[in-house]
Amino acid sequence: MNGVLRIVNRVLLGLIGLVLLVVGGSVLAIGLGAPSPGWWIHRDRHDVLLTASERTRWRDQGWWWPVVFAVLAVLVVLALWWLTRSVQRHRLSVVNVDTGDDEGAVLRARALESAVASEAADLDGVERVRVRLTGRRRTPRMRMRVRLEPDADPGHTLDRLTSETLAHARAAVGTTSLPSEIRMRAHAHRGERVS
Repeated sequence: MNGVLRIVNRVLLGLIGLVLLVVGGSVLAIGLGAPSPGWWIHRDRHDVLLTASERTRWRDQGWWWPVVFAVLAVLVVLALWWLTRSVQRHRLSVVNVDTGDDEGAVLRARALESAVASEAADLDGVERVRVRLTGRRRTPRMRMRVRLEPDADPGHTLDRLTSETLAHARAAVGTTSLPSEIRMRAHAHRGERVS
């Protein structure tokens, strides 16, 4: 899915950039005195982008300004969504493993994520675990989201996660350093009803 999103992102950026380049370049060229085609929106270098009648045509209509602001708000929200999706850290597909010889190996990131999640879920006090590998193939980073059971000791669980689960993940990758972010959240439970 990330590959498709990356391709769509690049195509859209390319198309938007091309349109802005053509329109901006033509306005600049005509402003500097280049002749304009008969079908173009500008006739000569003294022509304005919008005439006074075009700027004020619908000003007295009640629907005009709400529609303008709604369209601009939708465009801003779409642009912010697009920006956050583009900047967001992408999930790794494979991780380079140092096997000790000069050849090395490749490990599927989802297999490592699944193994770490199942090992962490077997710990006492852990209800659910989600693991995601980010970063680069040679320098992966791990993000874990752990939901604790109501009676779990967060300190003890964190110690076991770092000393056992992450140690096994580092050994699997063949590295001494695997930067990790662990977010723990306690399971919300309802209070008991007393009668």
